[in-house]
Parts: sequence; structure tokens; C-alpha cells
Amino acid sequence: MRLVFAGTPEVTLPALDAIAASSHELLAVVTRPDAPSGRGRRLTRSPAGAWADAHGVEVLTPQRPRDPDFLTRLRDLAPDCVPVVAYGALVPPDALKIPVHGWVNLHFSLLPAWRGAAPVQHAVLHGDEVTGASVFELEAGLDTGPVYGTLTEDIRAGDTSGDLLARLASEGAGLLVAVLDAIEAGSARAHPQPPDGVSLAPKLTPDDARVRWADPAFAVDRRIRACTPAPGAWTTLREERLKLGPVRPVANGPDLAPGELHVERAQVLAGTATTPVVLGEVRAAGKKPMAATDWARGLRLAAGEVLQ
Repeated sequence: MRLVFAGTPEVTLPALDAIAASSHELLAVVTRPDAPSGRGRRLTRSPAGAWADAHGVEVLTPQRPRDPDFLTRLRDLAPDCVPVVAYGALVPPDALKIPVHGWVNLHFSLLPAWRGAAPVQHAVLHGDEVTGASVFELEAGLDTGPVYGTLTEDIRAGDTSGDLLARLASEGAGLLVAVLDAIEAGSARAHPQPPDGVSLAPKLTPDDARVRWADPAFAVDRRIRACTPAPGAWTTLREERLKLGPVRPVANGPDLAPGELHVERAQVLAGTATTPVVLGEVRAAGKKPMAATDWARGLRLAAGEVLQ
């Protein structure tokens, strides 16, 4: 089939590689406009756009997918289908109608669970044991379209959202191409999502990423892993913000108040509502990440200091 791909972040790259290696013809890549990045705030191409540039594929960067110039170009390209992975903008009905077989979205949850922008983060945050990926037909509702196919993936004990998303992106790329193959062959069947089991996964905010030390250790662990690498879990000490990497809950440890720090020779513990957690990587404002033991040694922590 003739395809136009829509996607933006790095998680789209396995799907682009899989499509490029398939029998389908990739006509263009639709992605979000170049955005300021880095300390110099220079305009930078999205990962999907950079992939297209490197492979000699046309790049379309509409401010909004309803822009008339974009719709005209999409009609001129006349794709049979538009596969989508994390594009990052709502697609209007006028655009959805252009390809013969519609827009087909790879979403990183088992729909109807975790509809929205951050399905993997919410699966980790809420302690799900199993998640997956779904390929469904895009429609006007938020991730509500009928589903062509799914795959499942166990959530491992130490998974960050970044770890889990990388696996789902790799495995989901194969699922997406298999669905495109079936659509071309006329054997694909999309099934309506069940009305039960709907949950929403809005984008996590910086406030969501603030560690709640008054939560149980398991909840502190989940929140930090869910927010790694983005938006980045954080806390404060001495009224300065600290970013935290994943922690390790311990079954036994000193009796600490929520957020209270306890420095040992080989580890730094922080109290929660239940048992302590061992801090991993710590990043103070304006500094590079470092092991918690090195951070504590350099800071000369006083007994009883508390993370807020």
C-alpha cells in the first residue's frame, strides 16, 4: 500500500524502520513542527522528521493537521492508509477521510484501558502487572476506534516507563506492519472496544512527578519509575529541587519518618509511610547526575534532614 506515516518522538523509530523494511511504499512523514531544543534553544527536527530526512522521505510539518495546505498535500499524495505512532495532535475528520483505509494508530496499552497521552506511565504508576499495545482505527474520539489487533507485555518489577515503552515500541512495530499487511490483503477485521474497562491516561505534569514521601514505599517506587525518564521525578531538600532516579524498596531498615534521610556507608535511605527506600541516582539543580552516596557525602547531610 501507499502510506503516509504520522509520528513525532523517538518511540516512532522502530515503526518507521519496520515500514521501510516492508513491502509498503512510504510516501511522506507527517510530524510536529521543528521545536526549540537544548541550551541554545535552536530549532530542531523531531526524531521522526530527522529519520525521514536521512531516508530521503518527504516531511510534512503542519502547525495543525486541519491546515488547508496540509490537507491539499495529503490529498495529492493519495495514501491508501496513514499509520500513526505518537503523532501528538488531534486529527480532524477532513484529514481522517482522505486515505481509503483511514488512519491506523499504534497505541501503547490494551484498549480501552489507558486511553490518552501517557498510557505506559499510568500503567507503571498504578501498578499494572500486564500491559500491551493495540492497533486501532483512528476516529474523532480519544482512542475510541475499533481495534485491529493487540499484543501483551509483562511489566517487570524494576521497569521504568522508558524501559517498558522501548519494548512496546519494538514489538508494536511488528504488530503495526502485520495489520497493514492484513488491510492490504483484505483480511483485517476491526472490533469495537468493549464499553467496560475504560481508563484515562492524561499527560503527567511536573506536580504528578513530585514524590509523595507520605505514601507507602511501593507507591513511591512506582511514581518514580513511572516518571523516568519524563517528566522526571523530583523532591526538595533545603528548599532546592532534586531530581531522582529509580529507588529500591527494602524489607527491613531503620524506622524513618516520611522523607527522613539516613546515610550509611554503602547506601542512602529515605523514609516513607512504610519501610524505607534506597535512593539511586540524584541530580541537584545545575549539576550532573550522581550516585546518592556521592551526593550525600558532598553535601555533608546532617542527621534527621528530610526530603519534602
